[in-house]
Amino acid sequence: MSMSYRWVIVGVGALMTCVALGAMFSLAIFQEPIATATGWSHVGIASAMTLNFIVMGIGGFVWGAASDRFGPRIVVLIGSVLLGLALVLASRAETLLQFQLTYGILVGLAASTFFAPMIAATTAWFDENRGLAVSLVSAGMGVAPMTISPFARWLITAYDWRPAMLIIGIGAWVLLVPAALLVRRRPAETVGDAAADSPTQNAPTPLSQVFRSPQFIVLGLTFFACCAAHSGPIFHMVNYATICGVAPMAAVSIYSVEGLAGLGGRLFYGALSDRIGVKPVLVGGLLVQALALASYLFVSQLGEFYALAVIFGSAYGGVMPLYAVLAREYFGPRIIGTVFGAATMLSSIGMAFGPLIGGWIFDTFANYSWLFIGSAMVGLGAAAIALAFPALPREANRPVLGASPT
Repeated sequence: MSMSYRWVIVGVGALMTCVALGAMFSLAIFQEPIATATGWSHVGIASAMTLNFIVMGIGGFVWGAASDRFGPRIVVLIGSVLLGLALVLASRAETLLQFQLTYGILVGLAASTFFAPMIAATTAWFDENRGLAVSLVSAGMGVAPMTISPFARWLITAYDWRPAMLIIGIGAWVLLVPAALLVRRRPAETVGDAAADSPTQNAPTPLSQVFRSPQFIVLGLTFFACCAAHSGPIFHMVNYATICGVAPMAAVSIYSVEGLAGLGGRLFYGALSDRIGVKPVLVGGLLVQALALASYLFVSQLGEFYALAVIFGSAYGGVMPLYAVLAREYFGPRIIGTVFGAATMLSSIGMAFGPLIGGWIFDTFANYSWLFIGSAMVGLGAAAIALAFPALPREANRPVLGASPT
């Protein structure tokens, strides 16, 4: 199979992450219409998102391991069918419990089938420009707030929430099932060639040893702290802007600006990591994220929110794909799905903490100051942990940016 097919893998992966994560995060758009139509509590509806993160974390590990053993195509095909089914069932839910089980558990389980397996598949196809390729797949997450969320809002306005969710579920089947059939593993002979060049692939390493290794511990803790730092501010940003006096519709647009900036950040940070190395780019991005979080204490005008959203969105969006590149470099292609799936599980736990802690802080202090202070401190902690990454084997002979060859 031609190596040019690797760009098909990138395109398919970007589509899948956009549709799957966009469908999951569109709950924020559905929340008020569902509450108005059904009388269910906002807390009860929002708890489905907490279930999403928990289930997605566990599912990411399970599906990542399954993709290593059975290949990514069968995993994403199952996820494509399950995602559409989950949304269709959620649109028919008659009780809050039914909605929580279908949207909170099934959607989270389905969404977890795409990210780790497709990231793992992409890293296997690329020996060069790996950071850029992984960033392009992850870019689907940045596109989602600009596509799925507005589409969901339009459908709700036109048809009400149940038909809207039903249509999105059917659309997931239409888009994702054919896309899943395009997923291929890298040809065995080229995988073998690449593995032969990697010292980590001379002999299989037991997973128990992998998960106790300093590389995985640093990877998992950094990923956890990174997501714990930004999840609360992202979730509560619209409400914070409204409290500062920004009009509600304008406040919602801040979230879209963050998504657009995250798209650009993924491309910029990914390309830069291919040039100067993953570790310095990751540490730098985490520092920018922490400083941006602290800066939210001093903004109040819409223009200030937009400017900071560009910096913050590009930073947290840009560093996210780099964890997959690190996992691939440290542990090789054979167990990348399992390793990255486990790291994703830890990041999802971090994501689950942020919204809950942010809500408690607001209920307790009637403002979000301590959320941004605490998030900035956690973000600095993530950067400090990332400094403990040992040098990557491929970076030992990497040319310095701007240096001339000898």
